[in-house]
Amino acid sequence: MQKAILQLETLACPTCMQKIAGAIANVDGVEKTSVKVLFNASKAKANFDPEKTNLDTITQAVKNIGYDVLKASAK
Repeated sequence: MQKAILQLETLACPTCMQKIAGAIANVDGVEKTSVKVLFNASKAKANFDPEKTNLDTITQAVKNIGYDVLKASAK
């Protein structure tokens, strides 16, 4: 497993946080229980299987629902 860390645009409300968490959790290969969106830090974190998905796919899932990803990294 690898961990994706996404720096997001400033989150305006808890609903934004829920939408982003849902979009990331729906990506095949993401460990759904690992998804965390930190409202105050405007960050999202999730573990993913690099054999099933990648950082670009996770980032695109967030962009597809209308949010900007300022920076993304995987560890």
